Amino acid sequence: MIDVRGVHFTYPSGTQALKGVDLKIEDGEFVAIMGENGAGKTTLIKHLNGIFKPSNGEVSIDGVDTKDCTIAEVSRKVGLVFQNPDHQLFSETVEEEVAFALKNFDYNQEVIDKRVTWALNLLNLENHRYESPFILSGGERKRVALAAILAWNPKVIVLDEPTIGQDYEQKERLRQLIIQLNSQGRTVIMVTHDVEFVADCEPRVILMSKGKVIADGPALEILTDIKITNSASVLVPQIPSLMALLKDMGTTHKILNYHDAKDDLLEIARRGQRKP
Repeated sequence: MIDVRGVHFTYPSGTQALKGVDLKIEDGEFVAIMGENGAGKTTLIKHLNGIFKPSNGEVSIDGVDTKDCTIAEVSRKVGLVFQNPDHQLFSETVEEEVAFALKNFDYNQEVIDKRVTWALNLLNLENHRYESPFILSGGERKRVALAAILAWNPKVIVLDEPTIGQDYEQKERLRQLIIQLNSQGRTVIMVTHDVEFVADCEPRVILMSKGKVIADGPALEILTDIKITNSASVLVPQIPSLMALLKDMGTTHKILNYHDAKDDLLEIARRGQRKP
């Protein structure tokens, strides 16, 4: 379990990024952290694997205070994929990048080879195994960074803006991967502005604004409440917006994505066809 209690964080410049954040994330949860630029989202997740330590308050992972651990120790449990993969990549080949942490964690070579091959196939990167990660596209580099984290099988996976640079096909592959990882009992936390991706995934949503958590609940409840979303400068997804416009045609329940809206939209279309 991740337990964040009364966390404040101030950068050396004097900017106060977190102002008393309290939240708990249970094992096996899928969570999306959303909010305007500068809300404190990335600062918060950098506390989860020990990159940052609270100025005040406490962050604990499975009951252990991150202030009492090194980054390497926390990272065994919490793997963080940065928003900009160039801040994370440094090896000469994709294969070496994915294998690096496994070697540092003292896995034997047979296990390393199997885990690297598994991760590359999972992220559709096998064809780039012997290439430099720095000649790949931004989306491909993002997947290399994710493969490098997944290879050592952390209990918690944290993704900062995972859909940036990904086309529709890769977004869908990512969604299926997240669902698969979460169904296997892993905790998945993502920071994102991609409200449509969140609507398709339907995780627990934590909204942040000005260094504080201002809303926390199921995606269906949070992302269909325009007052809440406006307070964090988050757009309501397209389907709830459309269904709000069509509410006078008989749709009264909350709907978050196309999958849930399909039957209602078909019924509305049929009514339109029956009109003289």
